[in-house]
Amino acid sequence: MVRMLLLAWVYLLTQVTLLADRPAEALAGAAVVAAVLLATLLTARPGTDRPRRSARRGIALRERSRRRRVPRQVDPDAAGRPRPRAPGALPSAA
Repeated sequence: MVRMLLLAWVYLLTQVTLLADRPAEALAGAAVVAAVLLATLLTARPGTDRPRRSARRGIALRERSRRRRVPRQVDPDAAGRPRPRAPGALPSAA
């Protein structure tokens, strides 16, 4: 596949250089061919099948949550846990 694309680009570049009458036209044609080749390579990018780091983390967290059957229960009155307190109208004495 890559070899076929390379041959196609070489053929296209040769055609551009043969059809150009002046060096400026050949240079402009080569620049256009190079820009199209660069755009094609950037959009195709072989080897980007694996997800990005942030996507992998999201996938791992999703799998972890699916493995956990029952959500963890936390006792708010357990020893060592401070009681949640709402702010009152008067400042606290402590």
